[in-house]
Amino acid sequence: MRRRDYLKTAGVGAAGLLTAGCLQVEESEQTSTSTTTDASTTEGTTTGTTSESTEPLTVATYDSFFGDEGTAGRWLKDQWEADHDTEIEYTAPSNGINEFIQRKDQNAGIDADLFVGLNTPDLVRVDQSLPDSDLFDDLRADLDNDGDVKESLEIDPENRVVAYDTGYITPVYDSTEIDDPETFDALLEPEYEGTLLAQNAQSSDPGLAFLLWTIHEKGPDVYLDYWEDLLANDVRVLDDWTPAYNAFTAGERPMVVSYSTDQVYYNSEEELPHHQISFLNDQGYANPETVGRFADSDQPETAADFVDFVLTDEAQASVAQKNVQIPATTTASLPEGYAEYAKEPPEPVTFTYEELTGNLDGWTEEWAQLVASN
Repeated sequence: MRRRDYLKTAGVGAAGLLTAGCLQVEESEQTSTSTTTDASTTEGTTTGTTSESTEPLTVATYDSFFGDEGTAGRWLKDQWEADHDTEIEYTAPSNGINEFIQRKDQNAGIDADLFVGLNTPDLVRVDQSLPDSDLFDDLRADLDNDGDVKESLEIDPENRVVAYDTGYITPVYDSTEIDDPETFDALLEPEYEGTLLAQNAQSSDPGLAFLLWTIHEKGPDVYLDYWEDLLANDVRVLDDWTPAYNAFTAGERPMVVSYSTDQVYYNSEEELPHHQISFLNDQGYANPETVGRFADSDQPETAADFVDFVLTDEAQASVAQKNVQIPATTTASLPEGYAEYAKEPPEPVTFTYEELTGNLDGWTEEWAQLVASN
């Protein structure tokens, strides 16, 4: 379950954020019956007119990107189709990018034009799994609006993918229970024993990002020693973000690995003290989401045009708010209320594609063995 799905299920949808002093991100954030999670199901258009000879542009992504009214995908679809003849059709493969890796490996054909939601580890795994095949082509060569994408979010040396938003992984803590730890080393102190909830780096995006952040800070030769000390200080590792965040909000522990935009949902006078952001070492780990164009797309120009549209200032601001993330470009403007609570770290850090290549699997496997043995 994606973070956005959980927050809505938990009754903290963006439609009600104006109530009780909370921030209203979008007034159309409501539950819909059209959520799509199965790989064989797609959500297509029901409005507008298009040429009968124009095929829909198929965008593969995760289901919460488009499944309900008020999502980023729905907004992009409506705005695009208002000015273009080509319809947007979304599909949510149940196995994510792995489905397309398998299809490419088996020469089964790719039935989509774009993939939305790739992060750097995903791209590394694509290339490791398909060393002799091109799943994505050179999208950036066909874009006009990618010049304002933040340099820190440029993840692919081959220009196949481009960032459309980013999140920053940070601890979120209850300031009525503990003080801001401020540093990685502080998490090892007795006062933080039994306080931190983390996620499995092999099954959770924030869990993997937090692991990589510790490797970035402590170094690949020392990070296991740091994690051994974390485990000795009773860090609790759960399978994914949702159970970890559930445990945090239930008061089981006062700190959880989450996102620096947490206060977008929890910013009332009553809630804010329980949802403080800790930028350890004045940092946050950037986890950009990118879009790539499949090399087998039969509509490469239209696909590039759609990505250019996603990178416009208006689309960047809307996508970021609806995904509760930060825009990928330097020129997009966020509403004052949203920007106040969508925190950005003083120093964003991340591993590059080159740094992860050849190291990612080894790091995560070593970490998993350590955690399993404790």
